[in-house]
Amino acid sequence: MPANPKHLEKSNWQRFSKITAGILGGFLLTALLHLVIVKWSCNQKTVLITYDYTLFLVWIPLLLLPFFFDNGWKCWFWYGGIILLFSLLFFIS
Repeated sequence: MPANPKHLEKSNWQRFSKITAGILGGFLLTALLHLVIVKWSCNQKTVLITYDYTLFLVWIPLLLLPFFFDNGWKCWFWYGGIILLFSLLFFIS
């Protein structure tokens, strides 16, 4: 049974922005989150070992989240702001 057309994206740019926000933005957000935790943690080796497992547990919800937004560029705005915040926290500390 095909999908209901009213739920599909009309614009290819919106589809592109949501897919790239989910894949690239979600991965960058997850990686920077773990890097900030490693930077602030006392036991960095343990955090890096658990990073391999928790990366996918955090990335999957961030991969799906852009599809709940009406506009994919709004999701990129939020992801970009959080990525910038985590980047600043990483480089400052």
